[in-house]
Amino acid sequence: MIGANGKEAAYHGVPAEDDYGYAQTIKIGNTIHVSGQLSQDDKATMVAPAALDESGKPADFLMMAEQMRVTYANSAKILAQFGATLDHVVEETLYVLDVDEAFAVAGKVRKEAYAKARPQCASNLIGVSRLAFPDQLIEIVFKAVLPPA
Repeated sequence: MIGANGKEAAYHGVPAEDDYGYAQTIKIGNTIHVSGQLSQDDKATMVAPAALDESGKPADFLMMAEQMRVTYANSAKILAQFGATLDHVVEETLYVLDVDEAFAVAGKVRKEAYAKARPQCASNLIGVSRLAFPDQLIEIVFKAVLPPA
């Protein structure tokens, strides 16, 4: 659906879209802005959740690679709603709870996701103290550009 300002929105259909009030993706012109994606299934259940300690914080970061894989797969699904693929991504920002663990797995996972030895997009990896869900280890934001029509 195209809004009056030329924006097109796409959704996964998860409750947070209505609860928080946001679109997963906004396309304007040939540019696609993808909100932070994470490792959830179609029912908004965390895939490969981190084990939590008694205080409710991640006890370890062993699920980082799997959460990253699922996050890239979810991103590919939302981009496909606009006829785009990860090949159209020009910039990504990975927000992670553990920078060392993310660096340990990101190279392999990113190369698999983009199917290239050197993914052709700018990439930022930023350590944060918290994400939206206690068992979430990573969130990725994307910007993609489609070729001119």
